[in-house]
Amino acid sequence: MTELNWKQRYSRQIRLPLVGERGQRKLRQAKVLILGLGGLGSPVAMYLTAAGVGELRLADFDCVDESNLQRQIIHRHCDIGELKAASAANTVRALNPATQVVTLDYSLDYDDLLAQAGAVDLLVDCTDNFPTRFEMNRASRQTNTPLVSAAAIRWEGQVTAFDPRVPHSPCYQCLYPEQDITSATCEMEGVISPLVGIVGAMQAMEAVNILLGHGQLHGVVWLFDAHAMEWQRMQLPKNPQCRACRR
Repeated sequence: MTELNWKQRYSRQIRLPLVGERGQRKLRQAKVLILGLGGLGSPVAMYLTAAGVGELRLADFDCVDESNLQRQIIHRHCDIGELKAASAANTVRALNPATQVVTLDYSLDYDDLLAQAGAVDLLVDCTDNFPTRFEMNRASRQTNTPLVSAAAIRWEGQVTAFDPRVPHSPCYQCLYPEQDITSATCEMEGVISPLVGIVGAMQAMEAVNILLGHGQLHGVVWLFDAHAMEWQRMQLPKNPQCRACRR
């Protein structure tokens, strides 16, 4: 992409005082790991690609199922049976050929996750189970890499961020202290389609904020009730007894 084409493509962002050419170049130089390419990972990957993030690492070992298509908009009907990482990569490359894509189509063990966390600027948790979320939190703390986390089920969603670079910032385990939580899934409980788009877009927005240097959600949890169309803001203090981040 030539300099002229680059400026034209991102002109609407470059016009913004909080972005400008300097901020847009930051996005171009950024590397982001997205773990989970389902309902949340779909809008996150697509918006970060469109916004001009330079490299996305797309991690998911699952395959596209017909029941996914109600909400996982990065995949198409013709992708049924394909690995989600590969399907998502095809969509991302079609949206923006300038974005470099790395596919991780296997189950990451903790050592893999730690290595990936140490090689990127940001982690985005789009998974649907607590064990993986706790592992991402641990990797974030160990590598000093910011983490944007979200969840969505039924009609309810939440989004927050954790930045270990910020003094006295809480971590995911400050929000959920117990590691033996059993999580309900969309397969068990159901989920309304646009909810994951709303929450995933919030994740993408906070990811851009963090990459530009002005993250907003560390220490804050936004809760969304899609049926009532209401947002609630909850302050999340650091837990001095937290087993994950106390020092």
